[in-house]
Amino acid sequence: MANTARTADSTPGAAAGAAGEEVLLSLREITRRYVLGEATVDALKGVTLRINRGEFVAIWGPSGSGKSSLMNILGLVDAPTSGEVMLEGTPIAQLSDDALTDLRSRKVGFVFQSFNLVPVLSALENVMVPLQIQGVGAAQARERASQALKEVDLENQQHARPDKMSGGQRQRVAIARALVTAPSIVVADEPTANLDSENSYMVVKLMRELNRSKRVTFIFTTHDPRLLEMVDRKILLKDGLLHTDETVR
Repeated sequence: MANTARTADSTPGAAAGAAGEEVLLSLREITRRYVLGEATVDALKGVTLRINRGEFVAIWGPSGSGKSSLMNILGLVDAPTSGEVMLEGTPIAQLSDDALTDLRSRKVGFVFQSFNLVPVLSALENVMVPLQIQGVGAAQARERASQALKEVDLENQQHARPDKMSGGQRQRVAIARALVTAPSIVVADEPTANLDSENSYMVVKLMRELNRSKRVTFIFTTHDPRLLEMVDRKILLKDGLLHTDETVR
């Protein structure tokens, strides 16, 4: 197994990475500063990073290293204090709020550590929600959501509500919901934090299988070093800085 350090290319909007890889998302000199009363926190201190289409990437590091701040920027949820973010060659800063919301709904899927499922909706109805937000008709949304649940091996749980499902099942519903819109990238912030070790492994294994079969890019954060063995690439953050960036497969 290769274990190669990688230096991020800081050229914004590059059309391809090494060996013809297609750059999906690029960050250049990203900073993120929070003002909390009289205190100022520099969560990110100049991160330059490229994510290629189809990669399976883990971002790891100690608490307070800036992982969640970086994931919010990668998912186009938050804007950096300074620096440039580009998705598929589009400079994010140039988009209006409506255009950014539309781009995010079409191109980015999200998986959360607390699942974020609507408790009164069934698994099928939860997966339908992003499609309904996009204006997809009910019949088509139901068909696509049903197929997404089948892909995460929950075909027989379509009508179950979250409180009747295990933590691992709920996270698989969340993964189906993230993928149902056919996004370019799925951002998962600590997707195994509320799961035991067996379910943590199964969830990351499932994400890996879907990454390969659909060629959708996955980026997830983790505190569990055992899960790093399953990724193509691992990025270590420390004190708001990209400490190491290794290709491991």
